[in-house]
Amino acid sequence: MLRNKGLQAALLILPIDVYYFAGTRQNAILWVPTDGEPMLLVRKSLSRAKEESPIADIRPFPSSKEFASVFSGEQLSIGMTFDAVPVQQHSFYTRALPGRSFVDISMMVREVMSVKSPFELEQLRYSASKLASVFAEVPQFLKAGMRELDLSAEMEYRLRKAGHEGYVRMRAFNQELFFGLAVSSGGVNGGFFDGPVTGKGLSSAAPHGASYDEIQMNQPILMDYAGVFNGYIADMTRMFVIGTVDPELLRAFGVAIDIQEMVRQAMKPGAICEELFLAAATIAEEAGLGSCFMGMPGELAKFVGHGVGLELDQLPVLAKGFTMPLQSAQVIAVEPKFVIPGKGVIGIENTFVVTNEGGLRLSDFSDEIMFLEA
Repeated sequence: MLRNKGLQAALLILPIDVYYFAGTRQNAILWVPTDGEPMLLVRKSLSRAKEESPIADIRPFPSSKEFASVFSGEQLSIGMTFDAVPVQQHSFYTRALPGRSFVDISMMVREVMSVKSPFELEQLRYSASKLASVFAEVPQFLKAGMRELDLSAEMEYRLRKAGHEGYVRMRAFNQELFFGLAVSSGGVNGGFFDGPVTGKGLSSAAPHGASYDEIQMNQPILMDYAGVFNGYIADMTRMFVIGTVDPELLRAFGVAIDIQEMVRQAMKPGAICEELFLAAATIAEEAGLGSCFMGMPGELAKFVGHGVGLELDQLPVLAKGFTMPLQSAQVIAVEPKFVIPGKGVIGIENTFVVTNEGGLRLSDFSDEIMFLEA
């Protein structure tokens, strides 16, 4: 891919990119030439990088004065991921490697990472199974009168005990996520997060996720969590209710299930991302729910599915404007959701693998709303 773009090398500095290609998440950069062997330059920890990475050429990070001498003077056009490299870092490497030009290879790297190897698919399967096992425990600790915060703490405690690593990595600038969210009344709040449901959060500094609000009877409770095990992220949402739920919300949930199944069946190599989103939006519109599909009315998220892997926001994205075709072994979290003012939030999410037969679901945990007694 570098050769096709007329480049002589790539310089990868984002930690998750380095981990993907070099197998270690130490403080390091990875040099990948089109000809010759890759080189890993490590600030810290050199000893652990050598233990973890299969890269043959692993060296200490050189001083600024010595930096240019490490690389061939013939490598003049270098790829760099501009989507994730701060200007300060770009300036540093421009000074450290004078005479070179840097070219954006963000999409190139993201496209490579979007197609999962058999090893990666096994990691994602494991993450999904661990996440589902903790979701199955929710009826044991969900009670009316507990705060959203208490519910999220119980969920996060069990995930952590199961081996959840805590990091929910996101590539997009200005996006951040802690484990996931458990919301009831707070689900109808708008927010910065690029997703259909945001929650109140605990303060204006952390305006996302669970709040101090108490969970009430007959109120839908949406739990949306990322399972992160061995670095790989599976994403699931399930609905819980203590008592009964409004008929309009039940109807919207049925529409969400229909959308998920439509998308699942269509998740075959060659399917166009944008077309899947538009088909999902059409189903919502025909059901009279278009104004609240994927978020608060007026604040809709513009997608119905997103790639997952080492990051929560990988390619592909099932969204308008994404005209790329799906590829076999891409992994996508499909999450049709509705936010109905005055009534609450409702929806579903599962993680699927693109196959020739359609989306292959990574967990077998029931989609049904779980109704609990007080």
